[in-house]
Amino acid sequence: MEKKSKPAQRTRSPDGRARDRVDSVDPYGFQRSKDFDYESYEELMSEYLMVLTRRTIKWSKLLKGKRRVQKNVKLKRYVRKGIPNEHRALIWMAASGGQDQLEKNPGYYQSLLGAQHDPKLVETICTDLNRTFPDNVAFRKTANPCMQKALYNVLLAYGNHNPNVGYCQGMNFVAGYLLIITKDEEKSFWLMDALLGRILPDYYSPAMMGLKTDQEVLGELVKVKIPGVWQTMMDHNVMWSLVVSRWFICLYIDVLPVETVLRIWDCLFYEGSKILFRVALTLIQHQQALLQQAQSLPDVCQNFKQITQGPFVEECHTFMQKIFTEPGSLSIATLSKLRATCRSRISAEEH
Repeated sequence: MEKKSKPAQRTRSPDGRARDRVDSVDPYGFQRSKDFDYESYEELMSEYLMVLTRRTIKWSKLLKGKRRVQKNVKLKRYVRKGIPNEHRALIWMAASGGQDQLEKNPGYYQSLLGAQHDPKLVETICTDLNRTFPDNVAFRKTANPCMQKALYNVLLAYGNHNPNVGYCQGMNFVAGYLLIITKDEEKSFWLMDALLGRILPDYYSPAMMGLKTDQEVLGELVKVKIPGVWQTMMDHNVMWSLVVSRWFICLYIDVLPVETVLRIWDCLFYEGSKILFRVALTLIQHQQALLQQAQSLPDVCQNFKQITQGPFVEECHTFMQKIFTEPGSLSIATLSKLRATCRSRISAEEH
């Protein structure tokens, strides 16, 4: 086990010129916002880079140049502590079953791109291309190569592969993140297949039953684990879908900082959808006092936005340690039971 060092006392750099030293575009191509706090970021990264360096050395020893990995307790522990970016595509593909599917279906991705395209599908995808990460330099029309073409291909191939889902909003952001990390269309396609087909069943289908169910499941978990917040939601008659649907459908993209999202995805590909609940419960639990202060429905919505910002979520290494401790036990059996109950309730209400 790694020793948990005490957080170093932060000190501002005396010259206050962090803006000159820190790039205005992050390592993943996202333009930093006008109000970005360069000073805090530089201090945070000086600590996190030490963690990354230590983890990278351990990962290099573990992989020893191998192109295949087996799931085991040690690998799971390593994944929870973060996968170095250069190994993410390899581990995500192995852990999710995407690599097996790619190898079993040679040429399948290209055949999907060459297939007859539904004009409605093409139109829907094209409408969303310009709306996908306008703040990312790689997705701008002026970029060379422009990631929009790869994004179009992955979404089109997936729509042909799974006509029941076709394309729906939210999938563009997921595919975009996969392309940023893998820089490979075919791998991104098979990771989409793993996410939408196995890890998050029914999130993006026309009825979105899986998504609706999981929002309600979160409500049930909050009722048991953080009853004060649940009571606030009841008092102001706020539906869970109003405040957490983006958390689930975008898998925390544009909700939490990029580095934190990627750390969450490391575990999502390895351990499955229960990670999404661990993250949600940790956010709610940590800021339960703020959430309970709400005096109205708009207050509740505003406070839910607020809890996804600030140092607690920016310090991704500490945050990821907390998601495995703060919410307490969360077994697959518990989730399955709650999902069955909530699904039946939703079905009954809809018919």
